[in-house]
Amino acid sequence: MNLRITYTLFLCWFLMMSCNNQKPGYNITDFGAKGDSLTINTKFIQSAIDKCAENGGGTVFIKKGIFISGTILLKSNVKLHVSENAKLVGSSNPRDYISIDGFVDATGQERGNCLIGAKNATNIGVLGKGIIDGNGIAFTYKKLQEKIKVLNLNDEQKKGFGRNRPFLLRFVKSSNINLKDINLRQPAAWTCHFYQSNSILVDNVKIYSHSNHNNDGIDIDSSYDVIIKNCDIDTGDDAVCVKTTSPKPSYNIDVSNCNLKSDWGAIKFGTESMGDFYNINIKDCKIYDTKGGGIKLLSVDGANMHNVTIDNIEMQNVDMPIFIRLGERLRTYRNAEKQDVGSIKNVTIKNIKATTRDLKNSRVSSPTGVFITGTPNHKIESITLENIDITLPGSEDNLVLKPVLENEKAYPEFNFFKVLPANGLFGRHINKLNIKNLKFTSTSNDVREEIVLEDVVRRLIN
Repeated sequence: MNLRITYTLFLCWFLMMSCNNQKPGYNITDFGAKGDSLTINTKFIQSAIDKCAENGGGTVFIKKGIFISGTILLKSNVKLHVSENAKLVGSSNPRDYISIDGFVDATGQERGNCLIGAKNATNIGVLGKGIIDGNGIAFTYKKLQEKIKVLNLNDEQKKGFGRNRPFLLRFVKSSNINLKDINLRQPAAWTCHFYQSNSILVDNVKIYSHSNHNNDGIDIDSSYDVIIKNCDIDTGDDAVCVKTTSPKPSYNIDVSNCNLKSDWGAIKFGTESMGDFYNINIKDCKIYDTKGGGIKLLSVDGANMHNVTIDNIEMQNVDMPIFIRLGERLRTYRNAEKQDVGSIKNVTIKNIKATTRDLKNSRVSSPTGVFITGTPNHKIESITLENIDITLPGSEDNLVLKPVLENEKAYPEFNFFKVLPANGLFGRHINKLNIKNLKFTSTSNDVREEIVLEDVVRRLIN
């Protein structure tokens, strides 16, 4: 048994044992909480958590009812258990939330508020088969404007009101985190964010996130020793996203046996990419009905991406199954120093079977199966593609091809490059492209070539 598998099994065992200890349980109703869907229960739930932590830890239970709350903060050795017939719902009032370790993301939006948060905590968890609902629709522009009128806010009070839309779950500089069996729904922004945290297990979690903008599923941000498995994720934005909004890397990450659906990207590295990405394995996942890309590996802010394997992925009705981009945007976060342009090497993508969206519904019509690009001055070092089978719809009639822009410093999105000159694989600025068993099938006529390579050293592998 190799060292990585041994470590993975140990981590699963450790987190499971940590969350199954026999420490006392605390029912939030004993602290004054009411599951009447009206009462703001923030202080009552927080009191239960604080008492649990003071007594050495244990489990705080949310049982039958609908409990409204603002930000609650987990403490070390405390698990929050939401029972199957219970629901925790985020307050519709932005003033009921607080920010922990705030920052500005790649879209320029203020972040940091959350419904459930933790900072500098260890041995924590969110468990149970109940529902945590972020009530994200309350933070749409229309709803916020209605609330401003009701509250009769003056011009000064209006500034920033509701701008920091709360994440559902946010863990900052924390460790030994277990999310299991829980149903996470409709946050106002990202669903689950791990920042500079480690020893994380996410198992059998269901996410549905479509109520607002930037509705990511799981974001692993400058974090390490992470296992995500058996999850069902349906999001308006990225489903599983590995990123680095600090110079610290994200590494030792395993994702397996997940069903993913997204309106923007199912499996994504970036766009925030200051710190490195390495030792990442994603396997045995299904991606379906995804509008913005199946696999998107992006280093544009200085990240060195290496030792990445993506294996046995099935995709149905997906825009751009594979997109890899090394760019020169070099954005910074949290006042960090600007990085040099990064690198991409030792990335293997294999055993992929995909069917793209049809011409009418493609984000770029006519679509391409695989797009890999560095820049003229910064080439991708090495990529391996093996056993790739992609079915495409063909091209538009009378298609006129135009030069593909470099867009070195732009936001790294495949549709910004528009129609590409190949229907199967378009690659450029790559030092070594290793390929074996690539199959591209068009269901109707395509006037483009199957494979077009520019400034690429191509090597067939046995």
